[in-house]
Amino acid sequence: MPYPADFKYTKEHEWIKSDGKTATIGITDYAQGSLGDIVFVDLPKPGAEMTAGKTFGSVESVKAVSDLYAPASGTVTEVNGELATAPEKINKDAHSSWMVKLTLKNPGELSGLLSAADYEKFVAEEGGH
Repeated sequence: MPYPADFKYTKEHEWIKSDGKTATIGITDYAQGSLGDIVFVDLPKPGAEMTAGKTFGSVESVKAVSDLYAPASGTVTEVNGELATAPEKINKDAHSSWMVKLTLKNPGELSGLLSAADYEKFVAEEGGH
């Protein structure tokens, strides 16, 4: 599956799409494929502060619970409420099933993240798709 070129990626398999001062975050198709059937998503509340590289929630699948790591620092402005009752949407389309939206503290943090091509190379080296 191609990874959207307008997203940035982390080695922990999160994606982030920025519109300048705001950003949307989710997990990659590779991550959802590795997890298997997702049954629960634990996300922060609006107003919560996220710090780049720190956990901000978790995803529970039939196989395991995996922490979510913030690709950037900022304040959560919105949480995808659909995932509370339909976490399987992430399995169906990980790149359009966003988890949180935030106001970025420092948009420059995104420059240290992986491009789509670099992320594809990373997951290939990790034995991915």
